[in-house]
Amino acid sequence: MAAVGVIFSNIHDENIPELSHQRTMGSLPFGGRYRLIDFSLSNLVNSGVSTVGIITKNNYQSLMDHLGSGKDWDLARKTGGLILLPPFGNFDSEGLYKSRLEALKGITGFLNRRNEDYVILCDCDGVYRMDYSDVVDYHIANQADITLVCHNEEIENSSSYTVVKTDESGRIIDMKSSEKVRGNGMFYSNVMVIGRVFLLSLINDAVVRGYKSFHDDILMKRFRSLKMYAYEFSGYHATIDSLASYFKHNMELLDKSIRDELFGARDIYTKVRDSAPSKYGDSSVVKNSLISDGCTVEGTVENSILFRGVKVGKGTVIRNSIVMQDTVIGDNVSMDYVITDKNVVIRDRRVLAGCDIQPYFLSKGTMI
Repeated sequence: MAAVGVIFSNIHDENIPELSHQRTMGSLPFGGRYRLIDFSLSNLVNSGVSTVGIITKNNYQSLMDHLGSGKDWDLARKTGGLILLPPFGNFDSEGLYKSRLEALKGITGFLNRRNEDYVILCDCDGVYRMDYSDVVDYHIANQADITLVCHNEEIENSSSYTVVKTDESGRIIDMKSSEKVRGNGMFYSNVMVIGRVFLLSLINDAVVRGYKSFHDDILMKRFRSLKMYAYEFSGYHATIDSLASYFKHNMELLDKSIRDELFGARDIYTKVRDSAPSKYGDSSVVKNSLISDGCTVEGTVENSILFRGVKVGKGTVIRNSIVMQDTVIGDNVSMDYVITDKNVVIRDRRVLAGCDIQPYFLSKGTMI
């Protein structure tokens, strides 16, 4: 496919400060063995995109460790492949970017060197499986300037959503943005297809005019003058915009139908870690849970997700919880609605509990 992919790894870090304090949004662990960037990156690869630029800002050491050379996504190539786009990539970079527009300005050199006709812009706040080639075909068929991927979703409480209204042909006739949106509607999912040359012209024009925001100064102000279309995505789509939504959408993976939709027809690739199979003690009980490789379970695990290398002691009961990589849980511990980051140690006889809308969180490396 004649398109290049660009992924923003840091844009939504402020939505989940608890988990993005020491990592980018893109490298946030999800579903037992994945990172959020795996979904956008795998969708691009499965759609035939062979060159992907990853825009970074700060805290991207864990992202680099996860991506490596891009071999696990078949992007370790002599030409194109996986290209990390760190800050200060241009000679005129004055500091860390503060907006999407400034981030795009910083990669104009990368875009100028490409020869693909189209650019697929993606964020790392979504969990979904999509064939982007369908979006590009839709974009070409409508001779659109910009095509936004949208989806219908019931929003209870969100940090920021853009509501889109279209005519019968799919052309956008109204856009509204609000920091607190509730209800059902068609929302922009932070995936966009745009012509590469046209994107460069928009960036240059915005810089000359002193614009600061790609969303506010270009999309919101010019949707009537530009041919902007909405591609409606009807599959499963989860937006991670808070700790509560992170917990909710992880727990949704315990539903087999959702797992089949996400990981069925086409693979979601991630970094391969050659761990031993999980071990289960004679007294262990596991119900409706996802247990990754390398775990040792001696207690009870119900309705929970255990990442790689987790150890659960005897007499311990874990319910409705997310336990990240290499966490060690002692004997006779009780956990309910808890999220632990990586390398957490919970000693014997501790009792931890939260609720579904406010899970109890333990930061990386905590000992309790």
